[in-house]
Amino acid sequence: MSSSAISAISSGDHPSGGTKAFLPPEGGSHQPNTSSQDKVRLKKKVTLLRGISIIIGTIIGAGIFISPKGILQHTGTVGMALVMWTACGILSLFGALCYAELGTSIKKSGAHYTYILEAFGPLPAFIRVWVELIVIRPAATAVISLAFGQYILEPFFMPCGIPEIAIKLVTTIGITAVMYVNSMSVSWTARLQIFLTFCKLAAILIIIFPGMVCLFKGETQHFNLPFQTKEFNLMGVPLAFYSGMYAYSGWFYMNFVTEEVENPDKNIPLAICISMAVVTVGYVLTNVAYFAVMSPEELLASEAVAVTFAERLMGKFSITVPIFVALSCFGSMNGGVFAVARMFYVASREGHLPEILSMIHVRKHTPLPAVIVLVPLFIPAFFAFTCLFIVALSLYSDPINTGIGFIITLTGIPAYYLFVVWDKKPKCFKKLMYLMTRTAQIILQVVPPEKHDD
Repeated sequence: MSSSAISAISSGDHPSGGTKAFLPPEGGSHQPNTSSQDKVRLKKKVTLLRGISIIIGTIIGAGIFISPKGILQHTGTVGMALVMWTACGILSLFGALCYAELGTSIKKSGAHYTYILEAFGPLPAFIRVWVELIVIRPAATAVISLAFGQYILEPFFMPCGIPEIAIKLVTTIGITAVMYVNSMSVSWTARLQIFLTFCKLAAILIIIFPGMVCLFKGETQHFNLPFQTKEFNLMGVPLAFYSGMYAYSGWFYMNFVTEEVENPDKNIPLAICISMAVVTVGYVLTNVAYFAVMSPEELLASEAVAVTFAERLMGKFSITVPIFVALSCFGSMNGGVFAVARMFYVASREGHLPEILSMIHVRKHTPLPAVIVLVPLFIPAFFAFTCLFIVALSLYSDPINTGIGFIITLTGIPAYYLFVVWDKKPKCFKKLMYLMTRTAQIILQVVPPEKHDD
């Protein structure tokens, strides 16, 4: 660690003095770097290809390979299931177009948090980052990492069951690897994401091509009378939409890293449109391939649809499918950590999270602490109305689980006033935060980012 960086970390007044902890005085002798190339800040390293890989790589997780039966279960027919997959893709595209406009208008990282902050103020923005921090991100990371651990080990234990301790061990290794790569280099994180995205697309093509071959050979019996059903349950529609929208979730991830995108006015909209087109076509064709080989009943009964599909058509080659599923999970983990860390970074920069989260590694230029924790008006209007409609129906269909979600969200209100608004905190609390921040800075070798010249 350079002496200037150590000076930058060590400098700064005690919080009781009123100055921002550890921020080197402007123009002082403790500036770690002087040239614009060496300034401690996030670099613009997200190209168009890297942006596409971030979006596709985080959208395509394990769901399309393991259990795409949620939509079929709630719609009841093959035809309605395919319609729902298409509708959710189009609706997600509308939301993505809204974000494309926001990303080119508000050139700040942070996505949801930043846009809510700009539009509605600090309290709603804090609630959003609060829920992300205590519920959404830990739960999402746990689910996708456990799936990674299970499917990377499956080829070694087939046909026996996998020991739980082995799954947890590999899961821990996977999460640690993702954290390490994201902490060390933005470029290597992006390169890894590109590789994993190609693996995901290869896995989808491995399913689509044999399925299309079967379809062209006349295996169309599961598409006869595709909309015939004994009864139609309206209450199943919002649940089917939830399943579909969850499968497409991730179209907003590039907006988390807006400040690191090269030529954002061009690359953000282009990356979003290309990614959503690829994912929607891929999802629909994958489900068509499934139905060309499996009946709706067989698909609903399968614990891992892609594995069942591969066992029927590929024989011993089916052992590669769990590996592709594991790589897909790893890509979602990597993309999620890379993107969401920027939201915590921006929230800290705005004073809504501990200051340490807004600091950047002095040599790697990565947000290390944060890692460790124009379209027509009808498009955003239609997207917002549809989402509101789905939530309202879900509250009616499943009031208990939906109500719990609302209660968890509302806990952000007292937390906001306690941690953000209340500025007359006891001196012992301020001193404790000062010591914790200083210690974390020294251990992680991070300092506040320098301001842009523009």
